[in-house]
Amino acid sequence: MTSGLFISFEGIDGSGKSTQTRLLAEALRASGRETILTREPGGSPGAEEIRQLVLTGDPTRWSAETELLLFTAARRDHLERTIRPALDAGHTVITDRFADSTRVYQGATRGDLRDTVDRLHALMIGTEPDLTFLIDMDPATALARGLARRSGEDRFEDMGLGFQETLRAGFLDLAAQSPDRFRVIDGNRTPEAVAAEISAIALPRAGATA
Repeated sequence: MTSGLFISFEGIDGSGKSTQTRLLAEALRASGRETILTREPGGSPGAEEIRQLVLTGDPTRWSAETELLLFTAARRDHLERTIRPALDAGHTVITDRFADSTRVYQGATRGDLRDTVDRLHALMIGTEPDLTFLIDMDPATALARGLARRSGEDRFEDMGLGFQETLRAGFLDLAAQSPDRFRVIDGNRTPEAVAAEISAIALPRAGATA
């Protein structure tokens, strides 16, 4: 459907995804590859507005069902306005989170909604990344890091360590189900070591050289 390369990063809150997406984008651009760096929820004006609704406020602000609809609406706008145009132009798109986050955050941890998540994804999104990096790390360490940022977008961190442990298990399960797409990366290392491993995998896939 597209000529570009679509790369997503997944992981629990505080796992270092945002840093690694930025470092990979810098490496690809340095190699001469046109690269779009984006995020979810967000990545388009409408989706950024929804981001404020779902990532701020009290942890009980939304039900899992309402979250699912909000995240899907944001993803649809992101796909239409940012991801598809870039891929159609032959660019590499790197996104900090995509549909796998919804499969875990709403589908596996906040009610028995996985079938609903999958049906809604098939109906409204219908796109998967070509390559997904799962940054895996100790939930307690990641949670402490995430809370220390004091970003104001702490709604999911505020759900506690048990929630983060459940998220980690959900992401690892997804990776086991889709080994051709996922690469599980040990995040319990320096950012430079993590970035080097990711670049060694991603740059050849993008037709770039280090």
